[in-house]
Amino acid sequence: MIDSSVIPQSQFNPSAGNKFQTRDDVIQAVNEMFEPLLPTFSEGNARVQLDASGASFDRASSDLEGFARPLFGIAPMVAGGASFAHWERYREGLKNGTDPMHPEYWGEVSSMDQRQVEIAALGYAMLLVPEHIWDPLDEETKNNVAKYLIQGRNTNFHGNNHKFFRVMVDLGLDKVGIKVDESMTEEYLQDLESLYIGDGWYRDGDDEGDTRRIDYYNPFAMHFYGLIYAVYRPQDKERCQRFRDRARKFAQHFQHWFADTGENVPYGRSLIYRHAVAGFWGALALANEEALPWGVLKGLYLRNLRWWSTQPISGNKDGLLTVGYAYPNQFMAERYNSAGSPWWAMKAFTALKLPADHPFWTAKELPVESRPDVASFSIPGMVFSHQPGHTVLLTAGPETGQQMRCVPEKYKKFAYSSRYGFSVESDSLGFQTGAFDNMIAFSDDGKHYRVREHCVDAYLIGDILFSLWNPWPDVKVETWLIPNGPWHTRVHRITSSRTLETVEGGFAAPRVDFKADITHSDASSAWVECKLGDFSGIMDSSVTKRAARVIAPHGNTSVMFPRTFVPQLMGTVEAGQTIVYVCSVLAGPDGSKIKDIWSTPPAVPSVDLLQKMLEEKGVQVEVAKHYKRQKSVSRTE
Repeated sequence: MIDSSVIPQSQFNPSAGNKFQTRDDVIQAVNEMFEPLLPTFSEGNARVQLDASGASFDRASSDLEGFARPLFGIAPMVAGGASFAHWERYREGLKNGTDPMHPEYWGEVSSMDQRQVEIAALGYAMLLVPEHIWDPLDEETKNNVAKYLIQGRNTNFHGNNHKFFRVMVDLGLDKVGIKVDESMTEEYLQDLESLYIGDGWYRDGDDEGDTRRIDYYNPFAMHFYGLIYAVYRPQDKERCQRFRDRARKFAQHFQHWFADTGENVPYGRSLIYRHAVAGFWGALALANEEALPWGVLKGLYLRNLRWWSTQPISGNKDGLLTVGYAYPNQFMAERYNSAGSPWWAMKAFTALKLPADHPFWTAKELPVESRPDVASFSIPGMVFSHQPGHTVLLTAGPETGQQMRCVPEKYKKFAYSSRYGFSVESDSLGFQTGAFDNMIAFSDDGKHYRVREHCVDAYLIGDILFSLWNPWPDVKVETWLIPNGPWHTRVHRITSSRTLETVEGGFAAPRVDFKADITHSDASSAWVECKLGDFSGIMDSSVTKRAARVIAPHGNTSVMFPRTFVPQLMGTVEAGQTIVYVCSVLAGPDGSKIKDIWSTPPAVPSVDLLQKMLEEKGVQVEVAKHYKRQKSVSRTE
């Protein structure tokens, strides 16, 4: 009997079969991603309408997304010498989309508006290829386009990476000889620099200035735009040098977000932009910054694109990208994700601006052999562990701001994996059926549950992470995360004034058809041996033993696989007691080798020793510190 779940699904990918070995292969990918959009352009070519779904913003903004975002790939490709057959379509779309009297007008740009995001792509295209997207326009159209962009850049932008969008528009306008109020550009550049923490890391701030969120907006926004600015505004020497220096530092860290086989660790928000994460490597090359040897940069870049080409990221054989991650999946979407949003992935193709004889393209592709197996970073509170074909990220659970969807799942789990990703819970009353992969969930009624949502404090102790968190005001949880080769160990010291049921999960492994996977649970451990070759297990080492099981969560909760198994441990915390739960977690794609070490879990330090190490050697995680603006308080007596 043929198992349908192991039949390759890469046919549902516009770049299926693309080898991603050469610059020409990458050029081919731009066209492969763009051409499925052609039937979706409106009659006047200003709107790209993909389906009837929506986002938090209006339909016109969604249609503008689909129109503008492909330019992030098209513009550098053409600037690098390749051809593009549809400029007339874009010029007509610009004409009609910026004409207030045309039925396909995009609408006025207002403050905190989605259109602010999309006009950045228009500015980027004007910066790189004005001879195609600007020069052929008639004077009336040029006037309308200029008015539209100026009106948009004069609005107020969100206090995070969005402030770079004004900068991108200004670069494009300057390229075609249109002057703007440069004091407004400078204001936003200074604001963006205030988001820099240190050692290559930015926080993605918000309007209150207290967000400590660190995620993929570092590579595909903050550093991406900073490097473009450094290339195209060299007269701003000191700032450009800072942008370059920071990107070089960040490259040393960002290499750890990738497995040796190419895939990146899914973490944080906006994952539907997929291989936009590789855009950082291309932006480094555009800036001629050999932050790592050219062959290593090229390898990180091409292996990531190669891996993405094997994932079923289009809804069907039409080749259109979908909302989702490794497959179509609305559960993990953000409120600002529309059907046009995924084409931010085109940012991966910035390196095409470089000629074929640039060392980024001519270098031999190299692995990342020189990086350590374990790498720890105190600013974001992250520890990376590398094994063949598998990278695991342990995280202290940094503060993020709670305005995003599914923050605990996207930012606060104990571990994230390049192979197993993470799961998003689908039922707020589903304590008994939740995935809870790489989380411990607590319930005081057997239905509702709480997980790590907010950390009071966090520390890095060498390669060990510590966090203090309170699922309820009267419940204190102290968590230590300890990497150890392919394993990692978790120690939780829990003090509660209420009786709680608990569920703690390992990695969510893929589940195939016909019950072909093997699952096992005994008195204190559970594991799954997958038909696809994976192994995932969790082993309890607590004094007070927990029961074990393997659960099949609801479909489409994992960002990586439509159906999964999760090994879990279940226990009870009695009211008025302090209990210590300890477990070791093991998973990997080479299941036979991983299973061979299952019977020899790592030794676990005692809580007393861990507490002593924390007190003597703990370094506070930077993003656990408060970034709230100081407010002066005046009092009258």
